[in-house]
Amino acid sequence: MSRRVVVGGGRPPYSDRVADYTQPAPVQAGPRRGYALAVVIAGALLVFCAVLPWAGVEARSDLIGGGVSSDVRGVDDRLGVYTLIAGIAVLAFGVVGLLTRPRLAALAVVPGALAVLVLVMFIGTPRGLGDRVTIEVGTLLTVEPVLRFGWFAALASAVAVIVVSVLAVVKR
Repeated sequence: MSRRVVVGGGRPPYSDRVADYTQPAPVQAGPRRGYALAVVIAGALLVFCAVLPWAGVEARSDLIGGGVSSDVRGVDDRLGVYTLIAGIAVLAFGVVGLLTRPRLAALAVVPGALAVLVLVMFIGTPRGLGDRVTIEVGTLLTVEPVLRFGWFAALASAVAVIVVSVLAVVKR
């Protein structure tokens, strides 16, 4: 009885007699790259939301049937600048995770959590008389502080950063 030695490229010996379903599946890219890409997108959204209007003072009058508002963008306040920096850090961690190891994108959870903390501090820290006082003179005049859509979008982006960063580590 003679031994048959098969030398081939990447195929196992006797691969011509082995069924297709027993062949090893081709190696695919890890699914965590998608999470690293999601971290990049969420970081870019957080950076974008830092320049949107976050708050304002709105004055309405039923007498004239209209109102006036003054808005504050996120980057007009130091806490908004901190959120912008956190967004840039998230973006950097996401790009590094996308280009090298996807698990490095999970480090974006730290600036994401700091961004949530800064956004909550933005509401809790009064910056002036207009942020603390609501004036109502019947239906004649109403002056009140309001939160704008940019703050809510920034908060949603920061929470998305945290969730996707955790998923980059947990999901396999």
